[in-house]
Amino acid sequence: MKDRITMAQVASRAGVHPSTVSLALSNHPSIPPATRDRIRALVEEMGYRPDPALRALTSYRHAKRTPHDVPPLAYLTNWDSEWGWKQPRAHMQFHVSATAKAHELGYKLEHFWLGEAGMSHQRMSDILVARGITGLIVASHLPERDRRLGLDWSKFSVVKIDYFPPEPELHRVTNDHRAIIQLATTQALAAGYRRIGLVMPEWWDEFGDLAWSAGFLAVQRRVTEEERIPILYFREGSVGTGEMLVPAKAFADWIEQYRPEVVLSAAQFVEPRLKELGLVVPRDLAFVDIFLDPNGRTAGVRHNCDRVGALAIETLVGQLHQNTVGLPEFPTATLVEGTWFAGETLPPRTNRVAGESRKKPG
Repeated sequence: MKDRITMAQVASRAGVHPSTVSLALSNHPSIPPATRDRIRALVEEMGYRPDPALRALTSYRHAKRTPHDVPPLAYLTNWDSEWGWKQPRAHMQFHVSATAKAHELGYKLEHFWLGEAGMSHQRMSDILVARGITGLIVASHLPERDRRLGLDWSKFSVVKIDYFPPEPELHRVTNDHRAIIQLATTQALAAGYRRIGLVMPEWWDEFGDLAWSAGFLAVQRRVTEEERIPILYFREGSVGTGEMLVPAKAFADWIEQYRPEVVLSAAQFVEPRLKELGLVVPRDLAFVDIFLDPNGRTAGVRHNCDRVGALAIETLVGQLHQNTVGLPEFPTATLVEGTWFAGETLPPRTNRVAGESRKKPG
């Protein structure tokens, strides 16, 4: 069996200290590019491969550091207030899980707000550098704020949560909205429903880069053209508000015109309107919550936002271990799928009496 090539052997051949080889392989900025390229070429020529057991030991020691050695990571937001981003449930869950995962991996996560009076992107860069922060999570940015983020990217390893800001393009972790709505629609079809309606704020689709409508319309192709129901968009509410209800008249007219057998939406958007119209779920029509907080009764899809935050930290720490900084040449998107929960709000259609008439709204 051929002996494993060691880092010391590579260093001896290159005429450098083993630590120089280690730093070159992790893209450390202290190693000149020419030296790094020469060592990397030599590594390939000699067939050196890092010892995975040694890497695991290094990671273990990193996680066991004493509190005063814990390096900070930045969680950068740009909402209309310093803590306003905590109001939407998803953004709150992103942060909670990211904080927990950072602690688990031996880091601490500190919040920084770009909306502070007098704060510029350059000043924020300077603050982070002065604090010794090289790892950055970009999260919770309102679409209308800072269309392009202009930090000194050469100083940071960066991962973005969600879609905004759209520029510059960064490695991103977010929910797979297309897969979530496809899962919900497919489950409704499997339960025997054909006339499936989707109700959501217009900004929801825009915020998710049209992933919601793309997924829904893709599954709608499985039913006849006569059974397809147009999406009911509404404009009330915004990303940062908690009060988002579909307008009563638009909702009533949509139900009257298209007669959906099942409504896909978030409970906060439609439940009060259903009650106002005297419609009872699931007697009059079924309901699937596409942003479900599981309660054992409602059918729907849980977004797994906790996994999004944790995965963003895992991705960032991987970049830090490799000393990967700057804007990525090939930005990647890691999408977290949802989890389906069955519930009594989506009973099998075959259990309902054929030709059963539903109570008309109003």
